[in-house]
Amino acid sequence: MKPDSSRVIADLKELRALTSDEQGGAQRVAWGPVWRKTRDWFQQKLKTELGLGTERDGAGNLWATIPGAKKDSLVIGSHLDSVPSGGWLDGCLGVIAGLEVLRRVKARGTPPVTVRLVDWADEEGARFGRSLAGSAASAGTLDAKKELAHLVDRAGVRLPDAMAENGVPLEGMATAAAYFKRLSPKAYLELHIEQGPVLESMKKPTAVVLGTMGVERHSLRFLGQAAHSGAAPIHLRKDAFLAAAEFALACRAISVKYSGTSPRTRVVATCGVVKVEPNFVTAVPGSTEISIDLRALDGRVLKKMLADAKNASVRAAKKHLVKVEWSPLLHITPRPFDETLMGFVRESIKAVRKGPVPEIPSGPLHDASEMAGVVPTAMVFAMSSPGISHTRIEDTPLPALDVSIRAFLLAVDRTFEHLA
Repeated sequence: MKPDSSRVIADLKELRALTSDEQGGAQRVAWGPVWRKTRDWFQQKLKTELGLGTERDGAGNLWATIPGAKKDSLVIGSHLDSVPSGGWLDGCLGVIAGLEVLRRVKARGTPPVTVRLVDWADEEGARFGRSLAGSAASAGTLDAKKELAHLVDRAGVRLPDAMAENGVPLEGMATAAAYFKRLSPKAYLELHIEQGPVLESMKKPTAVVLGTMGVERHSLRFLGQAAHSGAAPIHLRKDAFLAAAEFALACRAISVKYSGTSPRTRVVATCGVVKVEPNFVTAVPGSTEISIDLRALDGRVLKKMLADAKNASVRAAKKHLVKVEWSPLLHITPRPFDETLMGFVRESIKAVRKGPVPEIPSGPLHDASEMAGVVPTAMVFAMSSPGISHTRIEDTPLPALDVSIRAFLLAVDRTFEHLA
């Protein structure tokens, strides 16, 4: 059965019309009314087209299953939730492509192994700040009581209350990992937009994803002495902002130092938050908070980057006569994807489009990041245009979307053969 992207693209356009506001951005924020409407629409598709019902696990993940000749499962997944005013493809591309997988499987008869499509709950973390909640619960890496019970949105609504409104009690999150294990998962595949500019800059429609980068995220505070801008001589100042600024430039140099020439060795360092006190025009900054976000696919390289960043902060503090304090925010282990499954993706892309196949790491995290820790995993990336994400102008040209979807469907076929 020749892979075809037309039904996937039509469904995506239908979903965009259903769940976007007057400004055009997707509003499928997890645990909210538009997200519920999206899931109702999706479940109706499954029922009317395929006669399939759904199950919901303890974390609120939504599952559709076609039993196979073996209990072993091929899991296809992504997420229907979005950020506020997000793009029309982020997350939902993978779920709707999974719907097409089920159509193809149903048309062929009983598959060699069981196929399961999952819509992971609250991948984005847009409302309460904890990303990958549903997939992390299934992977057994989430302590819901510790990590979720205290979270509150901007309107003052507690996450446990929002979940309960959707029929998902917080304590049920702890059962998701056991549920997942009972499915006998043997492989996980996900299609997603790149969310960055690399493929567009390469003029390539799709790519093999090497894995998701590890993350070291920290907050630093440089502590000096506030002073009058006119009265404090330059050589006597204890300027916390200058120390932070020097640290930020050093972090850029660290990313250049450790970035290699191949996609596997690309690293990044970002200082995204700067808070200066007392923060007025005639004051020398006495305190400056700055964030650092380091990412690399190689855990050993990530460790060296962090050590260099700490040394750079000490040098900057000493030079500007201030002190520095570090507070850890997030540590995520790099998740390289499965070589065998990546090989199937590579072959499938070549079958759809001749020429070299790009292989790139993912800086953003995905549900596949959690799955890679518990089951062989691979991803297909579709080009993003104009190379940005989490905005209503996020897009993928239809020719690139077509190639990516067809390559993904072929990769699924090859994985079925492998598991059989």
